[in-house]
Amino acid sequence: MAEETKTNTSRKRSVHLFVAKDVARKILSGKWSVGRIIPGEMELCERYKVSRTALREAIKLLNAKGLLESRPKIGTRVRAREHWNFLDVQLLEWMNGLSNATQVYHDFLALRRSIEPEAAILAAQNGTPEQKKQLCETMERMEALVNGDPSVDWLETDMEFHRQIFLATGNHFFIPFANVLRTMFTTFPKHSSNLGNANIAFHREVCDAIVEGDVDAAREASIKLLGDSRRHKFEALANTIQKMLG
Repeated sequence: MAEETKTNTSRKRSVHLFVAKDVARKILSGKWSVGRIIPGEMELCERYKVSRTALREAIKLLNAKGLLESRPKIGTRVRAREHWNFLDVQLLEWMNGLSNATQVYHDFLALRRSIEPEAAILAAQNGTPEQKKQLCETMERMEALVNGDPSVDWLETDMEFHRQIFLATGNHFFIPFANVLRTMFTTFPKHSSNLGNANIAFHREVCDAIVEGDVDAAREASIKLLGDSRRHKFEALANTIQKMLG
């Protein structure tokens, strides 16, 4: 009986998440524009074949993420983009595959270039010996890839390297960004770096500076690394356009 109850609870949860995801993607893609009053409760229940309870849970979740706003006698309206919580991991996952998601990724990169050098400073200052050891081990796995080790996954290893920098900051507001970073790497893999365009030497400079506690060197190395990554992305885009033009 307990197992059956658990299964039913899980099914109810997945139903309201399915509805929330589909509505969110309509909003994020622009299909349901800002300011629009979304269809009423009865219509949405019929459309998704769900109970009013499941629908209300979905709407409540989207209200919390800043996408919707429910008002008595007015209905539920799509909120302005300034209220959307783009640092919500679930919301970022739901953007996967949307045609207009690329701009969000580039906006994220601009934010990352602004804060990751500061995260490197804090990691150099506050990182524990164990955290710095883990960063070194990840760096060694990256270098093994350069030497042709097929057992190491580049995307996962590169993501983990940068994620560990944020975890090592010891800052309550930087640490959650590690999870956002993981989501961005996995949701937008084609935009992430690959072994062919990764500057391992710059990664090593960041690692060594953090391990040695050299805050100035950590910041400068991080700026160089992120700037180099940006340059490679622009070069890749230019090459793609050139091929398209013949």
